Amino acid sequence: MNRSEEGNGSGGEKKYIGVRRRTWGKWVSEIRVPGTRDRLWLGSYANPEAAAVAHDIALFCLRGPSLADHRLNFPTCLPACLETDMSPRSIQKAASDAGMAIDTELAAKLAEKKDVKVIESGMIQGLDSQIWEEEYYNSGVCYCLGSDLLLEGEALNISSIDDLEVCLWQF
Repeated sequence: MNRSEEGNGSGGEKKYIGVRRRTWGKWVSEIRVPGTRDRLWLGSYANPEAAAVAHDIALFCLRGPSLADHRLNFPTCLPACLETDMSPRSIQKAASDAGMAIDTELAAKLAEKKDVKVIESGMIQGLDSQIWEEEYYNSGVCYCLGSDLLLEGEALNISSIDDLEVCLWQF
């Protein structure tokens, strides 16, 4: 696992490659397109793990397996059918969808733990983080997360493929 043990400036959170925290608490990710000065915006997320997954997907698609392996946050969690010959726009969408899927799953698990009310439109009420729409549940990305979601404010410890795995990718 390639992750620094140093804090991110706000209380000792784990620092993931390609992820930073905004002053208002959201986690964001972007990546530079190789051979250009262009950057791909990968999204803004409620937790750092989602931003790290988005970064990993984009890095793998941009640089391929041999160049990306040593710089991934979760190297064992990439889908087997992930392509490396995609356009930058397709990579941006794929990475963003994966990050949003992880964020949605974590929000749902947090809702279960805190008895947060889910209204019929698919929106989750009662979370301090961003409201999630039902469209993210149907984004075409299948994901699996371990059931060890911690209390709000604590970092999720992802240490193996059993804890976090993007298992199906659909374009």
